Amino acid sequence: MIKKKTTIKDIANVLNISPAAVSKALHNDTRISEKTKKAVRQVAKNLNYQRNHLASALRSGKSKLVGVIVPRTNSNFFSSVIQNLEEVLNKEGYNIIITQSNESYKKECDSIDTLLYTQVDGIIASMANQTVDLTHYEKIKSAGIPLILFDRGENDLNVDYIGIDDYNSSHIIVKHLVDQGCKRIAHIGGYKRTRIFNNRIKGYIDALEKHNLPLNDELLVESNLTIEDGREKMLQLLSLENRPDAVYVAGDYAALGALQILNEKKINIPNEIALVGFGNEPFSSMVTPSISSIEQHSDEIGKQAAYVFLEHIKKDVVKQTLTKKILDVNLLIRDSSNRKES
Repeated sequence: MIKKKTTIKDIANVLNISPAAVSKALHNDTRISEKTKKAVRQVAKNLNYQRNHLASALRSGKSKLVGVIVPRTNSNFFSSVIQNLEEVLNKEGYNIIITQSNESYKKECDSIDTLLYTQVDGIIASMANQTVDLTHYEKIKSAGIPLILFDRGENDLNVDYIGIDDYNSSHIIVKHLVDQGCKRIAHIGGYKRTRIFNNRIKGYIDALEKHNLPLNDELLVESNLTIEDGREKMLQLLSLENRPDAVYVAGDYAALGALQILNEKKINIPNEIALVGFGNEPFSSMVTPSISSIEQHSDEIGKQAAYVFLEHIKKDVVKQTLTKKILDVNLLIRDSSNRKES
């Protein structure tokens, strides 16, 4: 048998007061005595009363909920962003609803529909790799609620954005590898259709030109940047007649897969092939050799995304001036690319 859900009316019947008085007591209305409030809270607890959040949101126009969409939660980058934005939002009385797309366009669409139905006060999102059509994000704008994109976002949407300088990150990495004596630098990138990965690819190409190194199409490959992709693409690069002497990978998980192959093939890292990842995942400093990687400052991205949302809410209108914050990065040089220390 399904147990009937407790309502405000049930609490009112126990205390012999009106449902309106119960509602006011639960919302700490000053017109209700402390004695009545205490009694209402106790009965609500005894009856296991759960507030109907959706109904409250429809009545008040504010749910105090913020939707967060990430490609995956098992990444230190995304989990750190979530932790930091939640910390800021909680202090202002907001809770977050986390959904993950698993890089699926369909799941991302479903998440947006669910969050809009739940009457969230805003959505903070990082796009899935598969996302090309932006219609579902336009839905959020049409609903008149704030949309803040971080890490992955598209300029065409014309919304607030918090991220890093992906283009310059590639310049930093290529310069480091050139300084180590590398002359044939490969890039295992994400897909060009995603803006951040396209910017990393552009940065890689322009940095090669800046350092008078040739661009070889066979040294530039795209992938989903999973561990398996890193293994597969590293094998592909090793099969070349003239293999690279350095590999820049646009994500640490794929860099880990590449490292596994290099270790299995007993290739000397970094003297034969230097390796640099991206994201500074915790494992990057723990594996052997440790992986050089870009620090993306996920903590600051999370905080800034929360601050931008709160700025919208405090003005109670969608801001006319968009916020675009691009954070600088730094390269953490470790054993996988530091030839001068090997």
